Formats: sequence, C-alpha cells, structure tokens
Amino acid sequence: MKCLLVGHLTVDIIAKGSTNERRIGGGAYYSALALANFCEVEILTSVGRDFPGEWLDGLRERGIKVKAIPSEKSTTYELRYSDGNTRTLRLLGRAEPITEVPHNRYDIVILNPVANEIPPETVEAFKERADFLVADVQGFIRAPQIGEVKLISIDASFLKGIKVLHADISEIPYLKSLQPKDVEVLLASNGPEPGRAYLRGEEYTYRPVEFDVEESTGAGDVFLASFSYFYKSCPFIQALKRANAFTGLFLERRSFDFSMEEVGELARRVKVEKSEGVSQH
Repeated sequence: MKCLLVGHLTVDIIAKGSTNERRIGGGAYYSALALANFCEVEILTSVGRDFPGEWLDGLRERGIKVKAIPSEKSTTYELRYSDGNTRTLRLLGRAEPITEVPHNRYDIVILNPVANEIPPETVEAFKERADFLVADVQGFIRAPQIGEVKLISIDASFLKGIKVLHADISEIPYLKSLQPKDVEVLLASNGPEPGRAYLRGEEYTYRPVEFDVEESTGAGDVFLASFSYFYKSCPFIQALKRANAFTGLFLERRSFDFSMEEVGELARRVKVEKSEGVSQH
C-alpha cells in the first residue's frame, strides 16, 4: 500500500517547565511514522536550509521517502506544556506553501497542514487525483501570522467529499458551510475525554482507554493516520476502536514498539455507542 502525507515538517521547540527540547515535528511527520509500520510512505513538504539534514536522513532510514520543496526558512513552533494535554503554541517561522500535486497514484493521501500551507485549490486538485483523500482540520484554521497561534473561521466547503476528516471538538465551530454528512467520516476527538465520530452523518460516541500521558504531541495525527489505514480494510466501528488503541499505546510509550496483538487486545476495551445510546459491537 502506498501512502502520501502532505504538510510541513516542523522544527518543534518543546518547553516543559524550565527545559527546552528541539526536535522534528508536524502532522505529516507523526502520521508518516504511524503508517510506516504498514505502508510504503512518502512525505511532500517544504523546509528551509535551517532544517537539520540528519532529521531527513532519519526519516529515510525508516524507509520514508521525502520530497522537500525548497524554502527560505522552515516552519518552527514553540509548544509550551502546562500538563500532558494542555499546551500553548507560538509560530516562530513558516515555510513556503505547498501547491504541487504529484502525478503518482496512492492508496491513501493525507493532507496534514500545520500553518495554513495547503491552499483550498490544492485540496481541490488532490480530490481529482486521489480516491481515498483524508485531511486534518488544524492547519487549515490556524492564522499563518508569526506569534501566538490564533484560530480563524473558514469557509470549509472545499473539504466536502473527503473520505475522512479529523478535527478536535474545539475546532468544529470554525468550520463554516460544512456538515458531518458532507464527508464520509468525521472524527471529532477530545483528548482523553469521549469523542464523537460520524459515518455519513450518523453520530457515534467513543470512549478512549485511559492512560497517564506526559505529552500529547502527535496524538491527533497518529489517530487520523491509523484510522484511515484500518478503515481501508475494516468496518467503521472496528477501525475506530483499533485507531483509539493504536494512539493510546503510542501516547503511553512515545514510540511504535508495540504489536498488533496489543492493539487488538486494547481495542476490545474501547467503547463505541451510537447517538441513540445503543452499544455497537
């Protein structure tokens, strides 16, 4: 299976208390790591000369291909954590927009912007080329200005017809002209709290298994990528349970050194209910 991730790889400055750590990040990065366990993965991104070459080499060593559009500088974020699920973001630099649409065919294409780098017309172009197009909302509703990250309301009608769309529950109000029924699957996650998922407009509630989490960076990206992979071959509810389990194990370990047997065992503990309150098995 061939998968393409589109979005900026980032320089992330992680601040916890009095400590700072500089490392690679971005939604495309975390989604690629998740899918590299199952698929042939490529990343289409834009980075500057300030982006450490060893980070790109590390991706290639994992078997992940990287197509990098040259840019004067890289997208850089400061992520300051007050606890495992609460953080503030500051945009310190931004790479060039991504307007290129590859001619290759992919089984899954995930649009994972982090700084408004994928224009609506690029999304429309991907719709014409990709049969299984997936997107994350976060980068489409972030204002691209340098400084503290601010969310902006958008006309989200260009996202209609996408196979799988992911957003945090708090991001949903920023999507104008878009209803759950306008995409095949809408995932509305809520950190460790119960989230909502819609299949062709039908609402479900899911309850993740509880973990002690020191940091939640990448959670939504891993959730979206793993759900998309499972949904290619599994029924909706089974894919939802497996994606929750897969993401929970990643957050607990901050790695992917777990087996699918562990994922399957944990998935049985994820509760999914239809909106009427009827339990789904």
